[in-house]
Amino acid sequence: MNEPVPQKPETALILLGCPQVPVQTSIALWLCAALKKQGITCLVGGTPAARSLLEVADPDHHYLTNVGDLDAIIEEIADGKRDVDAVFVLIHNDAGVAYAATMAEISAGTTYALIFGDAAEERAQEIEGLGCRVIAVKGSHNPLPLKRKVQEVLSSWDA
Repeated sequence: MNEPVPQKPETALILLGCPQVPVQTSIALWLCAALKKQGITCLVGGTPAARSLLEVADPDHHYLTNVGDLDAIIEEIADGKRDVDAVFVLIHNDAGVAYAATMAEISAGTTYALIFGDAAEERAQEIEGLGCRVIAVKGSHNPLPLKRKVQEVLSSWDA
């Protein structure tokens, strides 16, 4: 990521596809908390299963303040009814790559492709040149390597 550091966003979207990989849920919930701590309004868009996992983990919605259907949110952005300053797309398969490419095209915000899983390197190559800031780590069970890399981005906004 040798590009200039974007300004700290006021709004952010976290996009979650099918939660087949354990890292996704913990990183999404942690990211909600980290963004909230920075005063950034956060919207989470996900599949029904992804949303359910987060809502069970945060039943009182301490961090999940605004959650919606993945496809409905993408449609609202595509139609110009909504937009955000930053989009975090959690990616572990081809569908995630497609979501990131879509968001990079339709959102005026900066799109961050958070790539994880055993095929992270291949996914990172697929997404090159699509207008996303790529953050990739191999592995699907331990969230700490991805958390550290995302934390670097969040910390750069304070610089």
